[in-house]
Amino acid sequence: MRAPARAVQAAPNRPVISQLLGITWWNLGWIPLIAAALLTLLGISAIATTEPNFALRQMVYAAVGVIAAALMVVPLPAVVERYSPVIFLVTLASLVLLVVPGVPQAIVRARNGSRCWIDLGPIDIQPAEFAKIAWILAGSWWLRRAADVRSRTGLLLPIVLTAVPVLLILMQPDLGTALLFFPTLLAMLLAQGARRVHLVTVVVSAALLAPASYPVLKPHQRARIDSLIAQLTGDTRYNRTIGFQADRARTLVGAGELFGNGKEAAGSLVRFNALPEEHNDMIFAVVACRWGFVGGISVILLELAVAGGALTIAVLSKNPFGRLAGSGIGAMIGFQSFVNVGMTMGILPITGLTLPFVSFGGSSIVASWIAIGFLFSIAARDARAGGK
Repeated sequence: MRAPARAVQAAPNRPVISQLLGITWWNLGWIPLIAAALLTLLGISAIATTEPNFALRQMVYAAVGVIAAALMVVPLPAVVERYSPVIFLVTLASLVLLVVPGVPQAIVRARNGSRCWIDLGPIDIQPAEFAKIAWILAGSWWLRRAADVRSRTGLLLPIVLTAVPVLLILMQPDLGTALLFFPTLLAMLLAQGARRVHLVTVVVSAALLAPASYPVLKPHQRARIDSLIAQLTGDTRYNRTIGFQADRARTLVGAGELFGNGKEAAGSLVRFNALPEEHNDMIFAVVACRWGFVGGISVILLELAVAGGALTIAVLSKNPFGRLAGSGIGAMIGFQSFVNVGMTMGILPITGLTLPFVSFGGSSIVASWIAIGFLFSIAARDARAGGK
């Protein structure tokens, strides 16, 4: 009769919220969460170097993102899995809305030649940012129920299905975001047990076919590739035209030297060099100018911590859905960070991709924090209940 009494006395020692949610607070989910928080704070400070008003807005967006992440911890992963196809269909419908003819400009207005945002009055929503996360969750749901991905036929169908959101995003056009889907899919297929030889064949085939896509690219996209090749060979003829942004970014990265410049000096340097999109796509150049090599390396290590933490959670997860989704989130954040830093450093063509958690943008940071919340939910329940 005493054993039940001891059990009753032990229960109050556990946090009430932990008991209600069925989670363990000390888990691997803190790794990507803390890294994402540091990146967010660093990003707000970098944006404030040249755009104080944007920095205030980013603080609000970040707060909304953190709240969204906290809400993602509440439902069981099984609940998220159950509704992930519906969520994805909703985001897919929003992507269709962006490209379908006849939509009033009051709802979808082209900016810089792209139809990427839905105007909701006081705020704009970029559906592609949420579609990335929704696609990972829905893809994880589908791969658990799909045909054997170890066969050629079973491997082909996920690639075909992924092409649907990719084509809709390309129609906006948003080449940078579209490029994220297939590397992420490869990571998820690998986590599901696809044969490595099949995946290598896909990658090699894509690499060999990539040059054939050059003639069908838009003129400005071809020009960016030409500019990259020129700068890698020491040719400066594009530095005042299509290569201006890349040239200014590299100049500011070099101006940071080892420990960077003061806030006022860094702001003056960025303004004097007239770096386009300094608070968005080129934010890494501002970080490097403000905090130097140390700041740039810190950002890279923190992005690696987010991506590596997600992949570690995926590898150790006993939940098949969590394993697939964690692999997708880690691969997408890692690849996006690599491309953004690479284009800023001048080793990759400029594609318009933001730096996760650092670049200015409400949709981007909220969607990224939703992913962090889901990772924490998976890790916390794995630690407590064996991934169930």
